[in-house]
Amino acid sequence: MTALSVSAASDRDLFAIPDDVAYLNCASMSPQPRSVTAAGLVAVRSKASPWNLRASDWFVHAEPLRSSFARVIGGDAECIALVPSASYGLAVAAANIPVRAGQTLLVIDREFPSNVYAWHELARRTGARVRTVTREPGAAWSDAILAALAEGDVALVATPVCHWTDGTLMDVERVGAAARAAGAALVIDASQAAGAHPIDVSVVQPDFLVSVGYKWLMGPYSLGYLYVAPKWHERGVPIEQSWMSRAGAEDFARLVDYTDAMRAGARRFDMGEFSQFTLLPMACAALEQVLQWGVDHVAREVGALTAAIARDAAALGCIVADERDRVRHMLGVQLPGGLPAGLADRLSAARVFVSIRGDSIRVAPHLYNDERDVQRFISVLGEAMRA
Repeated sequence: MTALSVSAASDRDLFAIPDDVAYLNCASMSPQPRSVTAAGLVAVRSKASPWNLRASDWFVHAEPLRSSFARVIGGDAECIALVPSASYGLAVAAANIPVRAGQTLLVIDREFPSNVYAWHELARRTGARVRTVTREPGAAWSDAILAALAEGDVALVATPVCHWTDGTLMDVERVGAAARAAGAALVIDASQAAGAHPIDVSVVQPDFLVSVGYKWLMGPYSLGYLYVAPKWHERGVPIEQSWMSRAGAEDFARLVDYTDAMRAGARRFDMGEFSQFTLLPMACAALEQVLQWGVDHVAREVGALTAAIARDAAALGCIVADERDRVRHMLGVQLPGGLPAGLADRLSAARVFVSIRGDSIRVAPHLYNDERDVQRFISVLGEAMRA
């Protein structure tokens, strides 16, 4: 086992993780930082005295959250809408991207269902067709997507930043440039990347980018983020008609003065009840922590852990994608003879928590992990392979 030199160990104190737990499953759901729990407790208690709530509180507390997520992805707060899920954000994109009968919608093979179902439904409504992009073993996803784009008449490219099962990388900057050249819209699900992998929307230039908040962004469940490119701000259509998305909604005395005018920027796409009086303070505390760490720092430090896992898993005879072909914060480990029966139970019994996704063991550490967690995972994996 190669010794590691990482600074992640001290960050475990920011979380309420027992000493005997090796949690390597942030790609499923992050543990909640203590600061996020504290913010949630304060928020829950505040509901006991709603007379302290001001009309402005329905709107103003969402603004720092937009700003924080924009900083995570290199964007502008005016381009951020608050959504409850990735599927909601993808539905917004599907409601706005123009598609003609016979055009092609590109998705990748074995993509997460939310980023597939939305496009099958759009194809059904418009007469378009969904094409699933596959790749040869060891080939780059980006090359496969670009080859499909070159065949012409593509209306949409829907892609993640990395594959959710094993962390294999999509070069979204390259794909974005090719999509623009082909006149295709680009929709990105960044749920498995935002907060742990550097993303710059000013360079990638997606039409829409969505991320859940409960994975690498350390926040609560049911509050996520949607980046909407400026060209959609004035002509885009929200998928629900919330009173809160209308211009002047802050003036409760005039709510019955109905208007078609919308609030500025991407706010027209906000979910109803976006104030989220309990979840929003928690999400703010979570993004504050992510920004305090810095995405580059997270990628570098967690990358030291995944590099060690990759080396030691390969030494056992496992198959792991080359570091240049995957993100640094997660990886898939494939066993030469397939996954042993009961492997997940064996790992859980040892208090080592990962995910089984397809034919891969998906390992996703964070700054609360250290070399001891890596060693425990490799030890149990080796025992299972020898059994």
